[in-house]
Amino acid sequence: MTMAEATSLRLSVDEVIEGLQAGISGCCEVAGIGPLWIEGAPRRGRLLLAHGAGAGQDSAFMAGLRQALAAAGIQALGIEFDYMQRMRAEGRRRPPPRVEKLVEELRPWCDIVSRLAGPPCWLGGKSMGGRVASLLAAREAVPGLVLCGYPFHPPGKPESTRLAHWPDITCPALVLQGERDPFGTRAEAEDYDLPANAKVHFLCDGDHDWKPRKASGLTQAQLIDEAARAIASTLESHSRGDVSGPGFVDGCCR
Repeated sequence: MTMAEATSLRLSVDEVIEGLQAGISGCCEVAGIGPLWIEGAPRRGRLLLAHGAGAGQDSAFMAGLRQALAAAGIQALGIEFDYMQRMRAEGRRRPPPRVEKLVEELRPWCDIVSRLAGPPCWLGGKSMGGRVASLLAAREAVPGLVLCGYPFHPPGKPESTRLAHWPDITCPALVLQGERDPFGTRAEAEDYDLPANAKVHFLCDGDHDWKPRKASGLTQAQLIDEAARAIASTLESHSRGDVSGPGFVDGCCR
């Protein structure tokens, strides 16, 4: 039976690890932890993805990113925090809890993926989810980080940066950032003193959800595909030990 045939299937931790090794896909409930969306096979790597503050794994952005990653050879593993599950069950919005609680919720997922054979599983997420992953990586050893639309600062408050923990991040980190992201534009990001292990890939004319303006001639789907290819290339390169230096990278529209 595949995951697609058992969307509400409840699995133990050992069962989901066995299933991931066997190449299952779809969505399941991991007993005692929460739902898990599984897309693709780990031909070039694995990525554990947390969602942003306002939308879960069933959002168009997260679904599109997982699909693009799978097409690029990355096994994408989407997780949801407890407050998002409650939002869906209650049918109403609620704010996320303090970020420290979310860091603790991420830990058991990291324990699961650390037990998988094959390519190491990098951690990451969209906006807030990426921030949570980065906070965990600043405290514990992880293979690498993929941060999709990192919230460098709250919109309209460029002085309130969320970079205090970055010097403690020792793993490689890839940031996929829209050039017009109000949480950190290209001009702002290029002025940050980021650690040597970080690389920022700018997505041409993209906003926080990587949506470009119509006049750019680009689409959100194109930028999502570009980001997925960059992620796959980065994970594969690090797996081979063929790693380029840190810095800033222009998107394909340049």
